[in-house]
Amino acid sequence: MSEPKATWRLIDTGPLDGPGNMALDEALLNCFQKDPTRPLLRLYGWSPAALSVGRFQDASAALNLDLCGEEGVPVVRRMTGGGIIYHAAEVTYSIVCAPDHLGSSGVKEGFRKLCGFLLGTYKRLGLDARFAVDLNPSEERLGERTAFCFAGKEEFDVVVNDRKIGGNAQRRLSGAILQHGSIPLESRVQEGLRYLRGPAPGAARSVSLAELGLRPEPEELKKLLVASFKERLGVELMAQGLTPEEAVVAKKLEEHKYRCRQWTLEGRC
Repeated sequence: MSEPKATWRLIDTGPLDGPGNMALDEALLNCFQKDPTRPLLRLYGWSPAALSVGRFQDASAALNLDLCGEEGVPVVRRMTGGGIIYHAAEVTYSIVCAPDHLGSSGVKEGFRKLCGFLLGTYKRLGLDARFAVDLNPSEERLGERTAFCFAGKEEFDVVVNDRKIGGNAQRRLSGAILQHGSIPLESRVQEGLRYLRGPAPGAARSVSLAELGLRPEPEELKKLLVASFKERLGVELMAQGLTPEEAVVAKKLEEHKYRCRQWTLEGRC
């Protein structure tokens, strides 16, 4: 008789603004550290569209902040690394869990396992999706740092027809992992590139679902993500809301960190 599957939380917050989204991701991670028995998958979106800056990026050097301000495009700093992302017309996810939930403490193997449900989702859509590292690994330079997320490829970025689709980033704290990433419904790369100070030639090789001839509704895509997540990680998902503690911590982080100009520009507040 097989053992019962572990149950993870499923939280669908719908679209929030940039500071609200990033504050909530950090709040979920912080609260999980206190109670590491409740791993979760969060699904969300962005309203209005926003630019997110990687944790270690120099926002002023990478972005034309004056143009962002003139056109009313919000800028927020993530707690994860990587390059700038323009968040629009996408479904975004975040995962909070412990290394033990993955059966491995290795960073690379953990990344492969957590990104596996993305491969499953794209395959459910009829796409031949693979990790960049599994495609011509000796012929292409992976992991080269770029200012714009979609201009470069990491080992476990998802590739369809030799084009990167979406992006993922991870942060590990003591006994806890946060990974979040995006599934682009439509290509808004050219819109995002307008706000960069420098060129990002590799961005032309990124792709969206619409460019691949697929136009699933966000709710349909979420169902595919959930089904693939359950299959690939071998878990059940139970829809839940935020706990009171998570809501309070998120509100404090939003007010005192993610809406703080010093954090956005310099990574400190």
